[in-house]
Amino acid sequence: MSRSPYGTWNSAITASNITQGSIKITDVVVDAVTTAVYHVESRPSESGRCVLVDSPSGRDLVGKEWNVRTGVIEYGGAPAIVHAGVAYFSNFTDSRVYAVGVEKGSEPRALTPESKVFRFANFDVHPKHSQLLVSVLEDHSDNSSPTSVINALCIINTTSQTLTPLVSGADFYASPKFSPDGTRIIWQQWFLPDMPWQGAEIFVADVLVEIDQVEIRNAVHIAGKKTTNSVSYPRWATNTSLIFTSDQSGYQNPWKYNVEAGPIFSEPLKQDFGEPAWTLGRSPYATIEDGKRALFSAFQDGRSILYTVDIANGTRHVVDNPYVGVQSVQSAGRNKVVFIGERVDAPPELVVCTFSPDSSAHFSLVSKPSAGPSLPAGLISVAQPMTLKAGPDDHPVHILYHPPTNPEYSGTNIPGEKPPCVLYAHGGPTSFTGQALDMMTQYYTSRGWAWLNVNFGGSSGYGRAYVERLAGQWGIVDIEDCIQAAKIVSHAPYDLVDPKRIVIRGGSSGGFTALGAVSMGSDLTTFAAATSCYGISDVRLLMDDTHKFESGYGHGLMGGTNKEIPEVYKERSPVTHADSIVSPLLILQGDIDRVVPKEQAEAIFESIKRRGGKVEYKLYPGEGHGWRKEENMIDALERERAFYETMLSIK
Repeated sequence: MSRSPYGTWNSAITASNITQGSIKITDVVVDAVTTAVYHVESRPSESGRCVLVDSPSGRDLVGKEWNVRTGVIEYGGAPAIVHAGVAYFSNFTDSRVYAVGVEKGSEPRALTPESKVFRFANFDVHPKHSQLLVSVLEDHSDNSSPTSVINALCIINTTSQTLTPLVSGADFYASPKFSPDGTRIIWQQWFLPDMPWQGAEIFVADVLVEIDQVEIRNAVHIAGKKTTNSVSYPRWATNTSLIFTSDQSGYQNPWKYNVEAGPIFSEPLKQDFGEPAWTLGRSPYATIEDGKRALFSAFQDGRSILYTVDIANGTRHVVDNPYVGVQSVQSAGRNKVVFIGERVDAPPELVVCTFSPDSSAHFSLVSKPSAGPSLPAGLISVAQPMTLKAGPDDHPVHILYHPPTNPEYSGTNIPGEKPPCVLYAHGGPTSFTGQALDMMTQYYTSRGWAWLNVNFGGSSGYGRAYVERLAGQWGIVDIEDCIQAAKIVSHAPYDLVDPKRIVIRGGSSGGFTALGAVSMGSDLTTFAAATSCYGISDVRLLMDDTHKFESGYGHGLMGGTNKEIPEVYKERSPVTHADSIVSPLLILQGDIDRVVPKEQAEAIFESIKRRGGKVEYKLYPGEGHGWRKEENMIDALERERAFYETMLSIK
C-alpha cells in the first residue's frame, strides 16, 4: 500500500461507472392473485424513464415509449399494480392509466380519457369486480394557485373507460384498499397545512357495487388527528381487521383495528416503524400467515431492523438479516414477503423472505437488477453511527461518519494531515440518511475524503419530538446542528477531519441548509466551500411557487405564513444574506423544477456575482427536482468534485 495526500487517491469508482447502466428500484409490485413479483425501476441511461419489470426474468412489460411514473403530489410513487396477470399503470408522458397483460408481446390499452389535467396513482383492484379500480386522482384543471389543485379518490371502470368520484373533501388521499372480500374500503387522508407525518386520518367504510357503480356508506374515522397525530400505511389483515402505524406514543408504532383502534404493542417501542411519506405506496410492513402475523421494518441508529409481530398479542421477534435498509415491503403468499433490501457494501436488491414452520427466515434474491461497478475488496467505507452532544444544552445530533477508505492506500504522506470532509445535509428536511451503500459517498471516500451525514434536528427515524425540533426553527436548528457537527468531529476528542477543509452540500431543503450555513450561520467560516443542488434560496418565493403537497409545509417550519411574519421569512432566506457569503459556492439546478423553480438558484447566483464573489452556476435542461438523466448525473458529480479540488487546492 502507498501513501498519498488525502483527497488525491486514485479510485476505481468513477462518475461514469456509477451511473452508466445503473438503475434504481423505486417500487415493488406483487400480483395478489398469482403472487408473481414485479418491480418499477428508474433508468438514467433512458433519461430517467421508469419501467415495470417482471422481476425473476428481468423482462420489461412495456416498450421504450412508455414511462411508468406518476406526477401525483409531484414526488409520485405507486404508479402501478398487477392483478390476475394484468398490469395497470400511469404513463407519465400523457398521465393516462393503461392496462397491459403481463405475457410477452402484449400492448397497453388506455383506460382513462385523454386529459392534460388529470393524474392518477395508488391503485387497488376490487377483488370481486376486477373491472373496477380505485385510484388517487389529482385534478389540475385550475392551476391558479397550489391549493386550487383538487385531490380525491375515484373509481376507474376499465370496461367502459369512465371515471366516477368516490371520496372527496380532504386536501390529500393515499392508500385506498378494498378488503379481501370487497365489502369494505380503507384510506388515509390529510389536510393542509399538515404533511402526512404531522397529522393524518384513516377512514373505513362499507362498499356497495351495483351495475358497475361503486358507492361507499357508513364511513367511520378510526384513527389519527389533524396536526397532532399521524397515522399511516393502512392495510387489511383480514376481512374485518386492519393494521396501520400511529405516532400517538411519540414514535410511529404498529396499531390494529377491528371493533376499535389500539396499539399492537403493550408498551410503545422507541423506534419509528415507517418513514415520512414523501411518495405514495411504500409500506414498512406486510402480513403473513393469513394476517395473523406481520413482518415490520423499524429504524434504529440509522439502519432498518426487522421484526416478526404477532398481531393478536403483540409478541415480536428480531429477524436477523444482512440489510441496513428495507423499503416497500409486500406480501407474496402466505409465508413470503418481498422488499427492496439495501446493504452497506452492495447495490439494492429485490429480496424474498420466506418463513419456515419454525418461524425462521430465509432470504433469497428475486432479482438483482443493477450490479453496479465492479469494486476491489475493501474499497467500501462503512458508516459509523454516532450521537453527538451539541450546543449549551447538550442536545443530541445524530450523525453517520464514513472514513477515507481505499485498500491501495494506508493513509497520507503528509505528517499530521487530516482528511478533507464532505458534510451532507439531507433534503426534506423531514427525512434522514441511513447506513445503506451510497456510491456518491464512496466516490469521495475512495479518493481519501471523509464523508459526514448529519441527521440534524427535524430528521425522521428518531421519534416525533426530534422531528419537531425544527418546528418554527427551520434555517436555525438544521444549520446550527450541521455547523456544530463539523466543529465537534474536527476537534478533540474526535479529531477525525481537517477543520479548514470541510465542505457542505445538499439538495432541495438540504441545499437551503447548505446555503444558510455559509450565509447566515453562527460561524460563516466553518465550511471551506458549499454546493446547493436545486436548493431554496428565498423561502418567500418558495411559498408562492411550490406545489400543493408542500404549500403549507413551510408555514410550520417557519412558525407562520409570510403574511403573518414577513420579517422572519426575509431573515431566514439565504438570498437576503448573499453579501455575507465568503465561501465559494456551486449551484446546480434543473430548468423544469416545479418544487424549487430555477428562479431560486438564479436569484442568489446573480446576487453573489454582482459583488464579485466566488460562485458557479450550472443549469441542466430537461431536469426537474433532481437528476434523472445519465449524462447530467455524470456532469454534476464530476463538476462538484472538480470545484472542491480547485477551491481547496487539492489537485
